[in-house]
Amino acid sequence: MNPRYQNRIELLQGTLDLLILQTLLWGEQHGYGISQVIRTQSGDVLQVDTGSLYPALHRLEKQKWIKSEWKLTENNQRAKFYQLTAAGRKQLAEERSRWTQMSDAIAAVLKPMRAQ
Repeated sequence: MNPRYQNRIELLQGTLDLLILQTLLWGEQHGYGISQVIRTQSGDVLQVDTGSLYPALHRLEKQKWIKSEWKLTENNQRAKFYQLTAAGRKQLAEERSRWTQMSDAIAAVLKPMRAQ
């Protein structure tokens, strides 16, 4: 196995949406910027490729959880910038709640079994 991918973690279905919404809570960002924030914030463990990111962004935009606008980047490149909508903030809160519930449940299963 390629060492570069050895510690790579595949994202659970729906987790990418949560990460994108959370990233946009911190401010508007273009697609590449979103993937860089996710990579940096996760200590290089989570790496989102464009084949996953852009379909997710389009899906979130279709659901009106994010909106986009063409702007110039710091390097004078035209890019689509995404930002969270009010509906997206509400969805983020629901997704975070579900994530907490799921991670707590997984942690409970991973604990050593208590004597009955």
